[in-house]
Amino acid sequence: MEIVENNRVSQFLDRTDLNWKVRTEGLQTSSGIIIPDKIGIVREDDSTILGIHSNGYVPYQNEQMMELLFKVSQQTGLDVHRGGLFGGGRKVFVQLKSNDLTLGTDRIEGFVTGINSFDGSTSLSFGPSSKTISCQNTFFGVYKDLDSKVRHTKNMELKIDDICRQIEGVVQEETNVFGSIVKMSETRFDDIIKDRVIKSLFNIDKNVDIKDVDSLSTVTQNKLSRFYIDLNGEIQGKGDNIWGLFSGVTKYTTHSMGKGDNSENKMFGTYGNRERQIFKELVHLV
Repeated sequence: MEIVENNRVSQFLDRTDLNWKVRTEGLQTSSGIIIPDKIGIVREDDSTILGIHSNGYVPYQNEQMMELLFKVSQQTGLDVHRGGLFGGGRKVFVQLKSNDLTLGTDRIEGFVTGINSFDGSTSLSFGPSSKTISCQNTFFGVYKDLDSKVRHTKNMELKIDDICRQIEGVVQEETNVFGSIVKMSETRFDDIIKDRVIKSLFNIDKNVDIKDVDSLSTVTQNKLSRFYIDLNGEIQGKGDNIWGLFSGVTKYTTHSMGKGDNSENKMFGTYGNRERQIFKELVHLV
């Protein structure tokens, strides 16, 4: 049984480009001066430096994370779905498949997304995320940090039960998010709410009149033009309710901010943080 499980882990690592390890190395200046109490985290297969830490830092290998999540999968019933990396491996992620929500013509797929990093930006963390299939919009919820000691391998076996319980809490949080989405779909928004959302998304001062184009930079005007296209498309499909409004936000952050996959920005970037804050504020209205 263990051999079968190890094969599944290895196959998943290959499929997600995570089948590599890191090592720690001491640091020194170009003139040869040793830098005390600091280590570099080096990707073994291509010698990329993924992070610099104090010498007490213990990296948590991709293989170990996958072994943990397959055990979590067995105990929770959530299937390991997909994984990948950002920044050449500075951050890695894996998704467990959770529940779905059908809302009118929308099907919202739920996931528990786990992240780990070698650059020190996160501990091993989990949180709900979702994708609305009708328009392929992606929303990443707030991550729940587990105990920072989770990255120390000597404690992992002892902490699996605790991690499973915390992931079960994340699944419950997803249920709460789905309930909020249903309420959002039943609540209309007005120009005041729309104005507040737009100013939050684009970091516009609350005293600025966004209808006065002279008060906005050309860059902001262009962003707003693109956003209005996305927003109007979502409202036409979902109605002039708060869920349609928020879907306009996620369509913009998913598709219109730049080319390619915006998943890293939505997890860790400025617009991802703004998106999560907007969601929290809209939920308070319903």
